[in-house]
Amino acid sequence: MKKILILNGHPDKESFNAALTEAYAKGARAQANTQVDVLYLADLTFDPILRYGYRKRTELEPDLLHAFELLKEADHTVWIYPTWWGGMPALLKGFIDRLFLPGFTFEYRENSPFWDKLMKGKTARVITTMDAPVWYYRLTYNSAGHKVIKRVILGFCGFKVKFFTIGNLKNSSDQLRKKWLEKVETLGTKEAGAIKVESNQNTSKAELSMG
Repeated sequence: MKKILILNGHPDKESFNAALTEAYAKGARAQANTQVDVLYLADLTFDPILRYGYRKRTELEPDLLHAFELLKEADHTVWIYPTWWGGMPALLKGFIDRLFLPGFTFEYRENSPFWDKLMKGKTARVITTMDAPVWYYRLTYNSAGHKVIKRVILGFCGFKVKFFTIGNLKNSSDQLRKKWLEKVETLGTKEAGAIKVESNQNTSKAELSMG
């Protein structure tokens, strides 16, 4: 069974991001032998603040423990959120701060500057919206938020990351939004179909070739 986890990081469940989430899930579920789980972070109960930094561990709430089990089991994750002030919403950043911990998604090596990527072998699709045109975000801000989630967060933990970015959202027509939803649904079908899971007695490996 192929497993996909979709995480919606928008605080408002009635946003266009919610429609994108449902579109991707619909497309992915069209593929046989595929389990699709959807988490709206707005529905989870957890403190988004890493109150003690890494000095001591804060006990994870049940919703975060459940989210981690889904994350650990998923072959492919999809991160859907708006780009605000060049980056992700505070809700999503808090989720990552609390859950992407040593021993969970990565592990520091003793007496070494290097680390183990505990999510290695998994893939991720980032779908993000913004009011600025995509070209302006790239040329003016060097796609700063994209680099953070790709290199500093997901890549640091071992995920291979691809993007689908929607720009100039606030000025978009209903017709254009419909086209975006259709593209995302197709993307879900394509990526779910591309997952190949190889397993033996003790290990499983997921590979996804994404265009």
